Amino acid sequence: MIFLALSIACSVTVGVLFKFAKRYQINILQAITWNYLFAIALSLFFFKPDFGAINLKTNLTIYLVLGVLLPLIFIFQGLAVKQAGLARTDIAQRLSLFISLCAAYFLFDENFDRLKYAGIFFGFAAIILTMYKKSTGIKSQYGWLYLLMVFLGFGVIDVLFKLVSKIDAVPYTTSLFLIFCISFVLAIVYIVYLAVTKKTKLQLVNFLCGCVLGFFNFGNILFYLKAHRSMADNPSTVFAAMNMAVIIFGSLIGIIVFKEKLSKLNYAGLILALVAIILITLSKLHAI
Repeated sequence: MIFLALSIACSVTVGVLFKFAKRYQINILQAITWNYLFAIALSLFFFKPDFGAINLKTNLTIYLVLGVLLPLIFIFQGLAVKQAGLARTDIAQRLSLFISLCAAYFLFDENFDRLKYAGIFFGFAAIILTMYKKSTGIKSQYGWLYLLMVFLGFGVIDVLFKLVSKIDAVPYTTSLFLIFCISFVLAIVYIVYLAVTKKTKLQLVNFLCGCVLGFFNFGNILFYLKAHRSMADNPSTVFAAMNMAVIIFGSLIGIIVFKEKLSKLNYAGLILALVAIILITLSKLHAI
């Protein structure tokens, strides 16, 4: 359980760092770029990638799509935290598990029972309620859009990572290292372009913040993998516990520490989210 607790802590910390980025005027794009450089270094140290196993002819498309989506979803996550708050952003991210469930049913032919169907129903109701906010101008409208992109983006990324995990010829950790490299190359090209054409300054503080972000982002993935390995017979327990804990702690931090205000509908959505994940967990446990 210690690995699961560490993964939860790292995941929540990433959201908190985005919140502080707004307060201290950190350039999110630059921080995200250096985050991947630091993650590459940590991957080399912990994962020991097997470069000889990489076969770009058959797996390049998946690697490229993930390499593009990872920095993009980080940008949308940062913008969502700024516009809609930490609590709603964490909820939108974690509720993306319902996209994975739909993919499991339609793409991977997983059998669904009544509990799982009920969980999906409550989940989509929760998405609508937790992302609801009375219109207060353009900022509110963009906040809703960023939350939707976070929901869709993380869901698609989860499905793609499932496809990567099915690649038997290449270790998952080696694939992850290559995806980090693609993300970093694309991000560094873009910030250099901005520096040349828009005269955007490359600042040391953004590099340092990116290293901190990369540490917790990498830790989230590393400890999540270790949790699955240590609880190999109960993967549903790891997945559901991860989502419930991040929703709870992310919301509490947003409300208590950053004084974010949620409406009654938002609170109702939070309760429905927990109900949905519990139903899905019971469904999976019932099937064991």
